[in-house]
Amino acid sequence: MSRILFALALLVSFSASAQETIKIGLITALSGQSARAGEAITRGLAVAIDELNAKGGALGRKFELVRRDDEATPAKGVIAARELLFKEKVAVLFGGLDTPVSLAIVPIVNEAKMPFMGPWAAGTPITKNGAKDNFVFRVSAVDEIVDRAMLQYSQRTFNAKNCGMILVNNPWGESNEKGLTAALNAKGMKAAGIEKFEGNDVDVVPQLTRLKAAGADCLFLVGNVGPSAQVVKSLDRMGWKPPIVSHWGPAGGRFTELAGPSAPSVHFVQTYSFFGKLSPVGEKVLKALMAKYADVKGPGDVTPAVGVANAYDAMMLTALAIQAAGKLDGPAVRDGYYKIGRYDGLIKTYNKPFTPEVHDAVTENDYVWTQFIDNQILPVGMKK
Repeated sequence: MSRILFALALLVSFSASAQETIKIGLITALSGQSARAGEAITRGLAVAIDELNAKGGALGRKFELVRRDDEATPAKGVIAARELLFKEKVAVLFGGLDTPVSLAIVPIVNEAKMPFMGPWAAGTPITKNGAKDNFVFRVSAVDEIVDRAMLQYSQRTFNAKNCGMILVNNPWGESNEKGLTAALNAKGMKAAGIEKFEGNDVDVVPQLTRLKAAGADCLFLVGNVGPSAQVVKSLDRMGWKPPIVSHWGPAGGRFTELAGPSAPSVHFVQTYSFFGKLSPVGEKVLKALMAKYADVKGPGDVTPAVGVANAYDAMMLTALAIQAAGKLDGPAVRDGYYKIGRYDGLIKTYNKPFTPEVHDAVTENDYVWTQFIDNQILPVGMKK
């Protein structure tokens, strides 16, 4: 009888082990002005996980998403990272909507030798962090690449010759100041001026006045939703309407509500749009979003699309890395990213997206320029 009980105990133990999930951690802003972006990342991951689990998951186990709200605060992001890594035992950590939060998490994951995948924050030093053993990957924009694209777009679209910078005063702003300066220097140009603002400023007229006096014929804007909206409102108070070429900060939340009627004047970069003719993967993901979320009736309801698209592709690539690793050991999964070959994704078809030297899967050829039209993010020139 004891042998039968022992055998049953082994069977139950084996069954429980077989059913154990692969936990994917997510740290992002789930409250505050950028909560919409955090929800978009969540939805991209959720749709990808549903699709993967329907096919059996990876390594014979289903995926499970575990989220934490960092409230766009580095200190809270660090606490959440430690909890997800060491208590929840996640296999891969996703997150860092804000560059300062991501930069605070980077040393922790590199020390723990656990993969960290960024689906949003674009600060160049996140992946190029100088670590000898680098565990940080990204499927998102990269500042130094976006900055070159911003300069090209300002020249091509607005014939700009003397752009000024208006940047948030934090590590993300610093990253873009370096990138924009390098992009300008490469063309023998200099900025009309470089001005900074704090994330809680409600008026930036003094900074903008100095840029106007310096002869700026366009503005390079870098800031998240709230601060970017204050720049637009300050321009309205001045009655000055220069072209605004922005990083993707305005896409992260209630920009049109906060910026007012001049919100459409901001042209900003994205990695994907659900408008226009979609690829088979795009049609599949949009259909899945509409089936899973009652508020998604069409492309205009997937906002910001970049959060969904980056997270979806990043999760699919992560599943391939885990499968290639053959186990959930951190270094093995890290090396699994290097083993990915071709994958037909939402943003593009990836072909060996990661190498030990390159941890960013999205390049300058993968950007879309957009603006807000009637509270929807549309490719520039496209009518609703």
